[in-house]
Amino acid sequence: MTTATRSTTVEIPTGDGSADAYLAHPDDNAAHPAVLLYMDAFGLRPHLRAMADRLAATGYTVLVPNVFYRHGPAPVVALPDFISDAERPALFEQIVPLMGDLTAEAVARDSAAYLSWLADCPAAAAGPVGVTGYCLGARLALLTAGNHPERVAAAAGFHGAGLATDDPTSPHLLAGRITAELYFGHADQDQSMPPEQIERLDKALSAAGVRHHSEVYTGAHHGFTMADTNRFDAEAAERHWVALLDLLGRNL
Repeated sequence: MTTATRSTTVEIPTGDGSADAYLAHPDDNAAHPAVLLYMDAFGLRPHLRAMADRLAATGYTVLVPNVFYRHGPAPVVALPDFISDAERPALFEQIVPLMGDLTAEAVARDSAAYLSWLADCPAAAAGPVGVTGYCLGARLALLTAGNHPERVAAAAGFHGAGLATDDPTSPHLLAGRITAELYFGHADQDQSMPPEQIERLDKALSAAGVRHHSEVYTGAHHGFTMADTNRFDAEAAERHWVALLDLLGRNL
């Protein structure tokens, strides 16, 4: 069942400034379980807002922060209406430096600010929150689950990148702190999350006793949930919605 939604742009004070964010929730003047939705590298834009609206229509209060806020309000990078492979190199020349600011320490500070804001939001119900992230947002979701186990009951990542690297701050190393149930939807055509990293992530989570499920979407590419790009895969995107709503429904 879907319901009418209401949305607005909000400002979230952080340790490094103020993050603009999109907030969507059912239009019923009631408080609903909160979900923190982390954007992909292309940023907070109409498609991400549409995803938040769709999630909110199923009964959640959804916050989508502009994680590049240190460089200004969204859109930080000007985007075409449809992103094809031809545009990607020039766009990533601008995006990669922005991603460099998202160190593990910065993400810990930012996620604390987002969760604190949600705790005071009248539209968000008291209790645990869920997190979902896409592309670089999957890394942020995993870090958030590890840094805030007392708040995060469910976390999902889709076509995530660099979730289990050799870096000493790789998010998989927080497995021992996670209490949430996790779900990952990987793309088998995604070079940013190769099979060896998927295996390393699963082993770390299993060793730590974390409830998790990891699936590889056959034939899908990095970015398969993003309908405003040429990597979109409608079947895989719908599969992602089923998995995400199941995860949130079990835990929130």
